[in-house]
Amino acid sequence: MTFKDMRRGLGEFWSEFRKVKSGIVGLVLFAFFLILVIFEPLLVPFPEASSRWNDMAYWQDNPSGVPPAWMNAFTDQKRAISVRDENAHITENEITRGRMYEVVYSYDYQYDVAPRDMIFHLVGDGTAQVMLTMTSPDGINVILMRSTTVRLSEGINVRLSLDNDTRDNAFRFGTTHEDRAVSGRLTQQLIRPTDVYFSKAQFGIMNRPEALKGTYTFTAQVFFSSDQSRLDESFYVVAGRVSGFLGTDIRKRDIWSGIVAGTKWALLIGMLTALMAVGIGVIYGVMGAYLGGWKDALMQRIFEIFLSIPILPILIVLSAVFRPSIWILILLMSMFFWTGPVKTVRSIGLQIKEETFIEASKALGASSWRLIFKHMIPLLIPYSFASMALYIPQAIVFEASVSLLGLGDRTIVTWGQILQDAWRSGAVLNSQWWWVVPPGMFVAIMGMTFAFIGFAMDKILHPKLRTR
Repeated sequence: MTFKDMRRGLGEFWSEFRKVKSGIVGLVLFAFFLILVIFEPLLVPFPEASSRWNDMAYWQDNPSGVPPAWMNAFTDQKRAISVRDENAHITENEITRGRMYEVVYSYDYQYDVAPRDMIFHLVGDGTAQVMLTMTSPDGINVILMRSTTVRLSEGINVRLSLDNDTRDNAFRFGTTHEDRAVSGRLTQQLIRPTDVYFSKAQFGIMNRPEALKGTYTFTAQVFFSSDQSRLDESFYVVAGRVSGFLGTDIRKRDIWSGIVAGTKWALLIGMLTALMAVGIGVIYGVMGAYLGGWKDALMQRIFEIFLSIPILPILIVLSAVFRPSIWILILLMSMFFWTGPVKTVRSIGLQIKEETFIEASKALGASSWRLIFKHMIPLLIPYSFASMALYIPQAIVFEASVSLLGLGDRTIVTWGQILQDAWRSGAVLNSQWWWVVPPGMFVAIMGMTFAFIGFAMDKILHPKLRTR
């Protein structure tokens, strides 16, 4: 087949394919998933989500189990949004011995509900004394953290958290002397320090503090006793009450980053499983049709044995016993999915076997292997692609089912594992819909994508399926 013939064939196929609307929809959805895979680092706020999904240190600055940021548009009280700001102003002051740095952070707070936490990061080298203060929009100065020793080292951030490191001092802000004991207990148990710091100076102990909007200035004074020590950079992260495009899970992981990272694994699992399974099924069916006789009968009995095996229960049992990697799981699914195209391929192979060019090739001394792989199987390639498109969603759903039971490969992130974590953490009972609905929808949409493409190809290959 020349390049010109191939081009003409593809042109004829496309002219037929574009007449099927479901096929066009499938192609558009497939292009969407390809865009997610190709531009993943640009589309997610956490580009290392794929490799560090189970590394809790990577997600430690995020809030736990909060809804998406766009939910603010549907509520009367605007909740603080998670942000990261690297525009801290650092100045080095001359002192007699050692080094003194002053780091100034500005946070424009315009919400009704304060963030869950605010974390300040220091990056440098050496042992330092750090004091953290805050100036509220109404001019009140508050010492958040008195002189504390921290050890900075190359490549490691020191975290100063309002929620953890300043909790003991929170109740002193804006309360009367006689109320401090009660307020302290309340702060420790019910009210986060951020609720206190981002409120008006006087608040009722039994009522929620009223938010004070405006620009807050935080200042960190970092003192090194050695001239060899240094502060390289500093930034802060706001752990808000809403976060990102799809919120976070209970382990602080960004759901949107996980779903986008899981897209390439869904495509890989589906396409590789379908390729292997359909390839085995096509070769097996053609060989049975060509060999005939007792060999064909024996191959059909083996086929029927595999066909009668319940695939999902076997996969669940094998996964529970051996805890396979994703590659072994793909191989296991291929070992059971190959039975799908065998019957159809065998019937087509019996027709091809009787064609004149097959008889002519036999007369010229062509071997059986050459006839099967050179003359018969190439004619089944269009059917193979149609079968693959229909098997891809099945493989994706099976992997999601195994992962949903907690038996998948935990070294990668898949949509099924996200759903399994949501189920195990009681996301449905806690009304955390953003943790359950999006991954479930992506599984369904991915299945529809290849189902639409497969149905369209099936109509082209089998004109009797077309409707007017």
